[in-house]
Order: sequence, then C-alpha cells, then structure tokens
Amino acid sequence: MPEQPLKGKIALVAGATRGAGRGIAVELGAAGATVYVTGRSTRAQRSEYDRPETIEDTADLVTRAGGAGIAVPTDHLDPAQVRALVDRVADEQGRLDVLVNDIWGGEHLFEWETPVWEHDLDNGLRLLRLAVETHAITSHHALPLLLRHPGGLVVEVTDGTADYNRDHYRNSFFYDLAKTAVLRMAFSLGHELGSRGATALALTPGWLRSEIMLEHFGVREDNWRDALDKVPHFAISETPRYVGRAVAALAADPDVARHNGASLSSGGLAREYGFTDLDGSRPDAWRYLVEVQDPGRPADTTGYR
Repeated sequence: MPEQPLKGKIALVAGATRGAGRGIAVELGAAGATVYVTGRSTRAQRSEYDRPETIEDTADLVTRAGGAGIAVPTDHLDPAQVRALVDRVADEQGRLDVLVNDIWGGEHLFEWETPVWEHDLDNGLRLLRLAVETHAITSHHALPLLLRHPGGLVVEVTDGTADYNRDHYRNSFFYDLAKTAVLRMAFSLGHELGSRGATALALTPGWLRSEIMLEHFGVREDNWRDALDKVPHFAISETPRYVGRAVAALAADPDVARHNGASLSSGGLAREYGFTDLDGSRPDAWRYLVEVQDPGRPADTTGYR
C-alpha cells in the first residue's frame, strides 16, 4: 500500500467535531484525503453541548496529519445548509469519494434504563431527529455527487453491530431505536447504491475513549487506565483514531464492495486489515462484551486486545 493511499480522494465527515467523527477525519487525512468536516460547534459559536471542541480544531488536526482539512459549519437538520455544503464540495472538488454519516448529538438527551412512558418525550424525539433525520437529509443531498464517479463509499456510524443490537436492549427506547435505525440505513443504502457502483455499510467503534467519556471518568487519554479501579471493563476501550483507521482501510480497499450493506466493527476490521490502535493493540470490544462483560465474568482483556 502507498504511504497515503487516499491522496486525491475527497471525503465528507458529517459530525466531525469530536469523538469518532474527529478520529475518522484525522485518519482519512493521514491517508492523504481532503476532508470536509462539519458540525455545529465552531470557534465563534458552540452548540447546545456547550463543549470546547470545534470543527476548526478537527480541520487543523486533519491537515497536521497529512491531509487537507476544511471546516464547514453545518446543521444537518437544515436541508438548505446541507445542500449548500454539498454544492460547495461539488464546486471546489467536482467529486465526493467518501461520505461518513456520524451525526449524533444525543448524549444529554437519553435516560439510561428509563421506559418510554417515563422518558422525557421532547428529548427522545429530539434524539431521533439528530441521530436519524440528519443522516437521511445528508444522504439525500450528498449521494448524487458521490455517484458521479464509481467506487464511492458511505459509512453509517452507529453503536453496536447488527447481531449485538438484535439481541440486546440498548439503554433506552429512543437510543435503541436510533442506533438500530442507522444499521438499517446502511443496509438500505447498500441496496440502492450497490448496483450503481458504490458501497454503503454500517460501522461501530467499541467502547470509545471520546472526550466526553474521558471527562465522565475524570481521566485523560494519557492516564485513562486510572478509571479501571472503578470500571474494570473499561480496559477494552479504544481511541477514536481506531475506528478512524477502520474507515481509512475501507476507503483504500479496491474490493470494499464485498462489504456492501454489512454491519462491521473497528475490532473486526482490525483483524482483517491489520491496523492497530495508537498503542499498538487491537481491542475487539464487541466480542469481549458477549464473551466476558455480559456474562458477568471478571474483567480480563487477554485475547481481546
């Protein structure tokens, strides 16, 4: 493989302010791509998250990694803004090779283990709009550009594989519905794109050491293992760059169409493509959950990273 296999490729990472979206954008940049990064948090104005991460910061990280990062403030619930975003990519690049739908924005909206009749309804419906409607709007406007050239890739980022989510209740009615809907989106897009020369798939990270998760546990990336005293299974966690390397590997694979419509995980793809997380390990969180955490066994990542 060339050092930068995505040199000359154009990517759009929708929802790249922080977490998995940022990790994906940076790794696409490291592979040489020009990456448009979008979100609502900018250096001039924060979203309702009211957090310090911005899309400009992500774009700078993409460029420092070896690509070209371009920040475009976009509310993906606003079709006019998404249409303007895609028009800009078309005008400036004339093509789109990779679309990553990572828009989420729901951490503060769902209530753990709360039944639908007790869950705040406005928050639940807002979560569905942010997590599902945004993906549909973005695909509607971006896919005609992606289809201009054969070989395009669409990655729907979710939480959980299709197999895992089929058999497990995921936190709340609204969260469960949102993450399962994104899995089905990838399947449907695969049906619609496959015969037209493009590939769509669903991809989940494992237990992600996002900015919000690290903050929740009161640790930083350089001392994240300090959280294991309270949450031993956090030992299987991974950086956002790990799922980013999964996307970069998929985008560089000339035979990626074999994954069309599939549900994939960062850990599973690491075994297939041979990449590692930043520390050189290969955490396989979803296999670990099924075989260790869910059965109630003591935390032990031996053989899982």
